[in-house]
Amino acid sequence: MYIAQTFNVLHDWWRYVIGVILAIIGVSLFSMPHFVAIFAKRMKAEVDINRLDDVKYLMSLFESNENLIYMLLPFAGGLLFLILTAKWLHNQSFTHLTTSRQKIDWKRFWFVFFFWGIISSGLVLLDYYLSPDEYVINFNLKPFLILAVIAILLVPLQTSFEEYLFRGYLMQGIGVLAKNKWVPLLLTSIVFGLLHIANPEVEKLGYVIMVYYIGTGLFLGIMTLMDEGLELALGFHAANNLFTALLVTADWTAFQTHSVLKDMSDPTSAGFFDVFMPVFVVFPIILFILAKKYNWSNWKDKLVGKVVEPPKEDYKILE
Repeated sequence: MYIAQTFNVLHDWWRYVIGVILAIIGVSLFSMPHFVAIFAKRMKAEVDINRLDDVKYLMSLFESNENLIYMLLPFAGGLLFLILTAKWLHNQSFTHLTTSRQKIDWKRFWFVFFFWGIISSGLVLLDYYLSPDEYVINFNLKPFLILAVIAILLVPLQTSFEEYLFRGYLMQGIGVLAKNKWVPLLLTSIVFGLLHIANPEVEKLGYVIMVYYIGTGLFLGIMTLMDEGLELALGFHAANNLFTALLVTADWTAFQTHSVLKDMSDPTSAGFFDVFMPVFVVFPIILFILAKKYNWSNWKDKLVGKVVEPPKEDYKILE
């Protein structure tokens, strides 16, 4: 019903093309503070104009917490423009974009947020206990507190933009156009993964890490379709990025933060535990736990079945 309910809003294909363009415009507009800051440094002759295509060099221009703001702020712009697009271009409410339930179930969000937050943090601490020589204590109270404020405010906006764009807006839009569920599930997962190809982790660990990114998109897509809403995907993604930003950083990761720990290892490629363990072991276990908790059933129809337009009398009145 999560996809099928989209028949109740304006769902012409061209509206989704415009919607994606507007989301990109939102990202671009909220990227302007970063460009202005770089330009200000350029005017003071503090920037080598020939190195502006070097991501590491650009990150070296500002303090870690400043970089995090500049990195996350564009996602807030994308989310704002996407929500406004759904409302004004599709006549779609925020609730309707989020879930097939009458109201957004925030208990689902908070359950998986703390569930995965505790587990992922525990795995990092376990690795620290088993391999203490690969970490240094990076904790410094003042910058960490500033980091915590920035991360708590902006990281959920970053992850929410990605979820609302891929598992929400595009999953629904492609679903009603393709009139099935497997096409939007695969397409959104692949595109989600490929958009991470510029991450420094890919350069460091190799293209095999794309299995993890695409697998994560597939995992979040399955979660959304089985649960008929975004609440669980929103909570998982927010926990994954927020707890990581606060707990551990490394010189070769996308998030450079004043975290508690710093990973000093120097991997040359992604191994089994980086890629295949999460995708083929951890994620299926999580899906099994959630399936038991929320009584998921009819997996085949929910994941690869047809999207059928419901009778007009069954349409919900949008809030």
